[in-house]
Amino acid sequence: MTIRISYRSDLYLGEGMKGKKLDKIKKILERKPLFSNVFLVSISRNFSDQLEIYDAKQLFWRYYRKHPPYVVGIACDKQEAVRLVEKMVMDCLGDRGDCKLKEYLRC
Repeated sequence: MTIRISYRSDLYLGEGMKGKKLDKIKKILERKPLFSNVFLVSISRNFSDQLEIYDAKQLFWRYYRKHPPYVVGIACDKQEAVRLVEKMVMDCLGDRGDCKLKEYLRC
């Protein structure tokens, strides 16, 4: 099983992810995503939401093989992922003056 995950070039990383081998983590996520303590922040596919936070283990679901995510952040737990989203919002507001996260994070 291989998932073709797209990653933002300048990923937001939680404190627990800094210093870890990001390339190794990405390869494992794409081949066998049965990680513990890895949460992803991705661009939402639906129109009403901007971002999604989910456990990396969900990549094992058939849906993600057909619809791979565009990952903008990686964290060690859900609270850290929420903090990443807060940082993304603050960065977007500071840079653009609005909160259009999908547009901002696709750059």
